[in-house]
Order: sequence, then C-alpha cells, then structure tokens
Amino acid sequence: MILKRFVYKKIDSTNSLAAKIIKNYDHNSGIVITDYQKKGRGRYGKKWISYKGNIFVSVFFKFDNNYNIKKMTKINCKVIKKLLSVYINKTITIKNPNDLLVNKKKVSGILQEIIQKGKNKYMIVGIGINLVKSPKLANYPTTNLKEITKKKVSKKKIISKLIKMYEKLIPKLTSYSLSKII
Repeated sequence: MILKRFVYKKIDSTNSLAAKIIKNYDHNSGIVITDYQKKGRGRYGKKWISYKGNIFVSVFFKFDNNYNIKKMTKINCKVIKKLLSVYINKTITIKNPNDLLVNKKKVSGILQEIIQKGKNKYMIVGIGINLVKSPKLANYPTTNLKEITKKKVSKKKIISKLIKMYEKLIPKLTSYSLSKII
C-alpha cells in the first residue's frame, strides 16, 4: 500500500485537513505533512504548540474492522516508539493514553480521531514529534530529539521511515484482528 502524500508549508491542523480530504475526495488513505500548524490541537481541544522544525503529520486510512480505540492507541504509540528508538538510545515510555516520554519528558504526542463518510469509518492519527524545539508547558516537562541525541536528526528521514511503517501496518489492520498485531 502507498500513502498519498499531501504536503504543505502552513495549515491550520493536519487532523482537520485530513478530515476534509476524507469527506471531499475518494482517498482511502494518505498522510498530511506540514511545516507549521496555526491551530494544532491535542486531546480535549488542548492547543498543540507547533514550532517550526518539528514534525506535524496526520496519517489517515479507511478502517473496516470493528475497532477498539484503546488497542489502536496502543498500536499507534508502539509505532512511534519504534520509530523514535531508531534515534534515541534511552528508554522511551508511553504515558497513557497517547504521549511518548524520554526521562519523564514529553517528546511526542498522538491525537486519534474516527470519522465516518457514508458507511465507511476512517481513522486519523495525528502525530507530533518535538524534533528541534520543545514547548514550555506548566507542570509537564518536554524535550526534543536534538536535545536528547545532541545532534540534528533529519526531519525528511524520520517522515520517510514513518510513512514506510504505516504503509506496512495499514494492510494488517484490515486483514488481522487487532489482538494479533500488538
């Protein structure tokens, strides 16, 4: 499977644009990539702070299974953990339900949404990775890959690996039960 790429310099939100693409076009899957989000969001409508140089993407795909959102959250967190472990030589933990931490500091967050178009359901997986800069959040320490690795990590390479991982994963979601994937 090949994810159709939608690449932008600046948009409101990758998840919002993915939802518009699903509703207005006939794409069963794709990935929205941007350099900057004006209105990035996290869970419960919280603002996602989007610093230039960090990673902001949303993968979307038609989802035929009777999904279990908690298992899908675990799967998506494990995908990002596996991706980050290529670059980070430290323990990466998952803070339920959807944050990835290194040394108890947030390095990545995921926002999942399910939307319906006709009889079809689609999952949107918004992924933010602090690559070069971390937001300052009250009561929630953050970090970034540059700070952790002490070197610049290629944004292009990370996104390319992420795309390949989801291109392998998505067909499994429609042909296996979720319990066999994780």
